[in-house]
Amino acid sequence: MGDYTVHIVDDEEAVRKSLAFLLTMAGFTVRVHSSATNFLTAAPGVGKGCLVTDLRMPDMSGVELLHRLRENQTLMPTIVITGHGDVPMAVEAMKAGARDFIEKPFEDEVLFGAIHRAAAELEQQRDGADVQAIQARANTLTERERQVLGGIARGRPNKTIAFDLDISPRTVE
Repeated sequence: MGDYTVHIVDDEEAVRKSLAFLLTMAGFTVRVHSSATNFLTAAPGVGKGCLVTDLRMPDMSGVELLHRLRENQTLMPTIVITGHGDVPMAVEAMKAGARDFIEKPFEDEVLFGAIHRAAAELEQQRDGADVQAIQARANTLTERERQVLGGIARGRPNKTIAFDLDISPRTVE
């Protein structure tokens, strides 16, 4: 279902296994973590992915996990799930950076939809990173190279660019 991993953080083994099975059967790549602390330890190396975390866990709440991820500059679309939610908790989770807040029990499709929205956000982040990389490379060009690039971008043939810039056609190739 894409080149990303869904990370499940829940202190209850049965919930972790159930979610992992459900998502794996739906075609997602899944990795489970037994606590927020374990996930934070693994976070620097997890790569592209989204996070599905329980709100209430003994070592650290899902909201605290979101705060810690932000402090560590590990930005990952996050879906918070809970069996004991209320409006103030949902607001707190969203302010901490959660993309979705889902109350248990939930329909499978609700979770799938939230993960697909998170994946779309990952693609937007990747596209933004690609643009930044291109801009960074363009900033290393000399003025003459920028002029040649401008001619290429306008679809002009190499010989025309060379003539306009009074340079050798081989330079443009």
